[in-house]
Amino acid sequence: MITPPPLLPGDTIGIVAPGRKVTPKDVEDAVSIFQAWGLNVVAAPRLFSNDHPYLAGTDQQRLHDLQRMIDDPAIAAVICARGGYGSSRFIDALNYASLRDQPKWIIGFSDVTAIHLKLYSLGIESIHGTMPILFSMKEAKPSVESLKRILFGEQQIIMADGDSFNRSGECTGGVVGGNLSLLVDSLGTSSELNTEGRILVIEEIDEYRYKVDRMINHLKRAGKLNTLMGLIVGHMTDIKDSSLPFGEDVKEIVLQHTKEFSYPVAFNFPIGHENPNMAWRHGATGTLKVTAEKSSLTF
Repeated sequence: MITPPPLLPGDTIGIVAPGRKVTPKDVEDAVSIFQAWGLNVVAAPRLFSNDHPYLAGTDQQRLHDLQRMIDDPAIAAVICARGGYGSSRFIDALNYASLRDQPKWIIGFSDVTAIHLKLYSLGIESIHGTMPILFSMKEAKPSVESLKRILFGEQQIIMADGDSFNRSGECTGGVVGGNLSLLVDSLGTSSELNTEGRILVIEEIDEYRYKVDRMINHLKRAGKLNTLMGLIVGHMTDIKDSSLPFGEDVKEIVLQHTKEFSYPVAFNFPIGHENPNMAWRHGATGTLKVTAEKSSLTF
């Protein structure tokens, strides 16, 4: 894997919106925080485009903005302003050649999972972490600080509360994953998730239990759960039950679909659509340790 270098004071970070539209107010706190870190900040030319009702500009505009930031040697890192939907509409049209010659961190989560998977298929690490639209939340401070530590090259350990549903064990492997819906969406595409010998991270928001079951079952049927080194379950936010109760919660669903495997399974990881949403290096090698009392992921 290609690992981008850590940032230094005086470096420039670019803000781009590959998915849902944003406003200047959405990113103003992030700009101030980046500047307090000693970074220069550049906004993509069409960051605040209103040329689409939902998306931050047309597909071509968003493609051009991200391509420009990838190719600009003066920009040391690129952070996506928010998630939503839209990245997958143009990621296959991007030219990633300059990232091999001049690696730089691409940062985000949720819909940005699509970009992480594309970069991973090309052998390039990225950062699954919080985004500017969330920087203004007081409870997001640990998430923002964890992103800062990765960007400036500090060692990273993510701790998680224990759980009686945890399946204990220890493993080492490349850490991949992100939003469950986007992982399933990658199947059959140029950035299809490769899980063999990896530690898989999943998180989700605003879905019904039976749909979570369907997506995890889909991953299993596609052979994505049978050769894992380990499984990490992050925030499962606002998961609802249908009018006819499904009868299994998320933890029971996960264990039902992995019961024939022996790898460790860790719940309660602070990753996903709640705070703290601890940043981690997508594609980097990590060591997962799981017990009923606590879990840790060390890079």
